[in-house]
Amino acid sequence: MVFSSTTFLFLFLPAVLILYYNPIIKSLAFRNAVLIVSSIFFYAWGEPFFVLLMLASIMLNWLFGLGVARFKDTSLTKAKAFVALSVVVNIGMLFVFKYLTFTLENINALFGSNLDTLNIALPIGISFFTFQAMSYVIDVYRGNGAVQKNPFNVALYISFFPQLIAGPIVRYETIAEQINFRKENFDDFSNGVYRFMLGFIKKVLIANNVAAVADEIFGSSEMSVSTAWIGAVAYTLQIFFDFSGYSEMAIGLGKMFGFHFLENFDYPYISKSITEFWRRWHISLGTWFRDYVYFPLGGSRVKKSRHILNLFVVWFLTGVWHGANWTFIVWGLLYFVLLTFEKLTNFPQKIKFFSHIYTMLFVIIGWVLFRAESISEALTYLKTMFGFSGAEVFDDKALFFLDNYKFYLVAGLLASFPIIPKLKEKIKVNETVYSVVATVAVLVMFIISLTFTIKGSYNPFIYFNF
Repeated sequence: MVFSSTTFLFLFLPAVLILYYNPIIKSLAFRNAVLIVSSIFFYAWGEPFFVLLMLASIMLNWLFGLGVARFKDTSLTKAKAFVALSVVVNIGMLFVFKYLTFTLENINALFGSNLDTLNIALPIGISFFTFQAMSYVIDVYRGNGAVQKNPFNVALYISFFPQLIAGPIVRYETIAEQINFRKENFDDFSNGVYRFMLGFIKKVLIANNVAAVADEIFGSSEMSVSTAWIGAVAYTLQIFFDFSGYSEMAIGLGKMFGFHFLENFDYPYISKSITEFWRRWHISLGTWFRDYVYFPLGGSRVKKSRHILNLFVVWFLTGVWHGANWTFIVWGLLYFVLLTFEKLTNFPQKIKFFSHIYTMLFVIIGWVLFRAESISEALTYLKTMFGFSGAEVFDDKALFFLDNYKFYLVAGLLASFPIIPKLKEKIKVNETVYSVVATVAVLVMFIISLTFTIKGSYNPFIYFNF
């Protein structure tokens, strides 16, 4: 069940809201119970078997958290052992379901063996809920949130449906207090509805339509240079509005129930360096790796060679986290090379005028790697983009996509920049007037987007694979 489906919009969400805000029972304990049951049902709707895996993860990490809290003040070694056990179990579970088949395939290819690759199905959202589970245990150890003696509170944190299958990755310390002490109010609820509608528009009106362009072009065996660039730009817009739209819907849904999640995107395509790009893109993942991997390894406060090794570990793991394919690993290592280069040379500052072009060029190249099924496919596509395949510069296919999808491509490009916030700041529009105009505009576009959903228009979701 995805947020942009009619089942979610017209059945699941209204039912949960009615139960949650019923006038008979208003206790927070009851409301938490509604969210837990709803979240488990939400996951089981798409994963009737793997919901048991998620429930097992919740129970195990609840026990690990209790173990950490039990020994934190009396035996640091035992407390660390429970943290280590949590990491081993969660990473082990992630490895078995996400990477074991990939590993066996590569062993067969490397050694000519004939091991059964098992073809294990990938549970939806496993990369997200395992990282949140580890966050719970680690934050309890660090004192960044109280241990939850009630397992249902851990269940709510890990399984809460707005961020369960596609993030943002909500760290335990962010909402530890909110689980038992939040207070819902009309301002949060109305802002949550607004944010949900805005995310829905991004996903349905922009991401889904440019996805049709990207999928068609990446699936082609022959194309011109122009067509290849249109496909790459379309995918660059698709992945941004698909993921940021989903994150915005998740943040909005959280606010409807009194939770406040941190932002996950901050106009990443305006960046003037790769370093800045990763401060603005998938912020929850970047900060997770920073605080739970990079800093514990020593961060940048070590000698240069160790600093480079730390960066390598983080970006190798970032690539691996995204999927069991060499394309993701090479994609992560590309960013390792670029970020290391920037840190050692301060390169973007030396080409200020071209810094944005440089950044977006490598971001788009990276997305081609990310989108491709194999390294060879990515290289073939890039050769065409840069005119090394002998393909013609322009063809009828490029004209077709520009003519039929120009509105969505232009809308995506414009929406990638903070044009409206900048205009609002410059013109100094009255807040009340701006709020009314913005709400009406978003409502109209939301209704238009609803018509796409009701008609059953193309509705892929990239991050189902992670």
